[in-house]
Amino acid sequence: MPVQDLLQFIDRSPTPFHAVAETVARLEAQGYRRLDEAEAWEVDRGDKVYVVRGGGSLAAFHMGTAPAPEAGFHLVGAHTDSPNLRVKPNPELKKAGYGQLGIEPYGGVLLHTWLDRDLSLAGRVSLADGGARLVDFRRELLRVPSLAIHLNRKVNAEGLKLNAQTHMAPILTLSDLGEINLRALLAGELGDVKTEDVIGWDLMAYDVQPATRSGPSREFIHAARIDNLASCHAGLSALLATVGEAEMSRGIVLYDHEEVGSRSAQGAASDFLRSCLQRLAGDSSESFHRAVAKSFLISADMSHAVHPNYADVHEPMHQPVLGGGPVVKINVNQSYATDGESWASFERWA
Repeated sequence: MPVQDLLQFIDRSPTPFHAVAETVARLEAQGYRRLDEAEAWEVDRGDKVYVVRGGGSLAAFHMGTAPAPEAGFHLVGAHTDSPNLRVKPNPELKKAGYGQLGIEPYGGVLLHTWLDRDLSLAGRVSLADGGARLVDFRRELLRVPSLAIHLNRKVNAEGLKLNAQTHMAPILTLSDLGEINLRALLAGELGDVKTEDVIGWDLMAYDVQPATRSGPSREFIHAARIDNLASCHAGLSALLATVGEAEMSRGIVLYDHEEVGSRSAQGAASDFLRSCLQRLAGDSSESFHRAVAKSFLISADMSHAVHPNYADVHEPMHQPVLGGGPVVKINVNQSYATDGESWASFERWA
C-alpha cells in the first residue's frame, strides 16, 4: 500500500543522510546508476542515473529519448531535512548527578514537542581514515524531561518558556555510572571502529515512536519528519513508477538544509541542480539554456491544514483541509515561485 510504504520510508529516514541512503537503495533496485561529480559523466538517452552531494542531497534522472535541449527536464524538488535537536561538537555535560548531551536546535524547532519523548540518536560519523559511516541507535537513549507542575504552578496560565541552552539538554545517563564518552558510545555502536578513530559527527536526536495511522477509518497519518519526507517519497515514487519511454527527461532533486535557509554547498541555493543539468544537457552553454527554457520544476513541500482549535489564525478565504488534495502556494512578494501560469499548469496536470 502506498501509505504503508510512506510510513516505512519515514521510519527508515531519521536523518537526511539516512533518507538519501534509503532513496539510493530504492533507485538502485530499479536499475539507477550512480554518477560521481568528480569524474567524467557518460550518460545516454534512456539512462537512469543519480548523484549524491554532501551525503544529504540527491538528484536522480531518467533521461528521455530526445536530447535535453529539445525536450527539457520535468522535475520534482523536495528537502530531506526537518527541524530537530543536533549534538554539539563538545557535548558531554555533568549536572546534578546526571550525564547529559549538549544540543543545538536546528531550524524552526517547536521545543516543547521534544519534551518527555523517547529519543534516539542517528547521523553520520566521520573517521580518522577519511571515511564516514551512518549510525542509528534505533532504541530509547535520551530524554528531555519536563518540569513537574509542583515546581512550576503557573505554567498552564502563563505558558511554558524554554531556553534551548539550559532546559533542552537531554539526559543520557547517571553520572555516577562513569564519565560520558560520546566517541566511545559511537565506536561501540558501529562495532568495528576504535574510539580514537571517531573524529567528528553530524548527529541528531529523533523520536523512536514509529510513523502510524489513526482515526476510525485510519484516515490520519502521524509521523515525525513528514515535512518533508512525504514529498521526497512522493517524488521518488512517481519517478520509479514511470513506465515506457518519454521524450523529456524526468527527475527529482532532494535537498538538505532547507530548514536553515538552503545556503550550504548542497542546499537549494547551491549550484547542485544547475551543475547536474549543465552536464546532462550537452557540451555547450547554448544546450543548457535551451534545456532549461523547456523545463519545469515542481517545488514540493508541506502546507499547513487549518487547525480546528486555532482556525482564527488562518486566512479566512484560504484554509486548506486534510484530504482536500494538493495545495498550490502563492505569495505576491515572491516567497514562492508560483504565478498564474504555473498555477494553471499544475491544475491541468493534477
